[in-house]
Amino acid sequence: MDGLADMGGTPGWGPLHPPKRDEPVFAEPWQGRAFALALLSSRIACGGYNADAFRHALERLDRTAYLDEGYYGRWLNCAELMLTDSATLAPGAIDARARNLDGGQVDEPPVPEPRPDYAPTAAPIGSGSLRPVDTPPVFAVGERVWTRSVSVPGHTRLPAYVRGHVGVVERIQPGHVLPDTNAHFLGENPQHVYSVRFDSRELWGADAEPFALTIEMFESYLETNS
Repeated sequence: MDGLADMGGTPGWGPLHPPKRDEPVFAEPWQGRAFALALLSSRIACGGYNADAFRHALERLDRTAYLDEGYYGRWLNCAELMLTDSATLAPGAIDARARNLDGGQVDEPPVPEPRPDYAPTAAPIGSGSLRPVDTPPVFAVGERVWTRSVSVPGHTRLPAYVRGHVGVVERIQPGHVLPDTNAHFLGENPQHVYSVRFDSRELWGADAEPFALTIEMFESYLETNS
């Protein structure tokens, strides 16, 4: 989906600030706990870890939940969304519990009825995300390809800023679970993945700083450039 998370290539965000070499993984203890809670919540909601469903939950957060509460605050908000989507928690349950732990006296919503239909095909076929693909690759190394110019209503790993542009296949990667369906529990549907090189001026115009950008693209994202 074309949500807030797909901000790559959009102006107005200022310069990048690469992490320092000695930067700790977790700057504060609560961040480590937030990381663990987010992973656990994803497993509970999905019946097993589903990275694509987790990313789809992240991209559905509103601006405040996504940007204003920091990286691990974003993960906590994502965990809450997945738990309420799956009816593991009632909406507002976490806020009510936090207020009561802080000395308040508010009614906490009851635990909702489970939603067995939330993740009907959650169990992965194999470990990890790499999968064999029965058909040969459609595209070859060195071939010029178009990226599809489509607005995707659900989850996708096709960045908005490369849609409708031409690139060159640099490498054919192993087959991989398709995020577009796996995020919605519609099956793994593995596809070939291609490393596609784009010229910066193809993506952002003749005035862009010249450099090459390589992105991994699923086969269904590409079309022959003829």
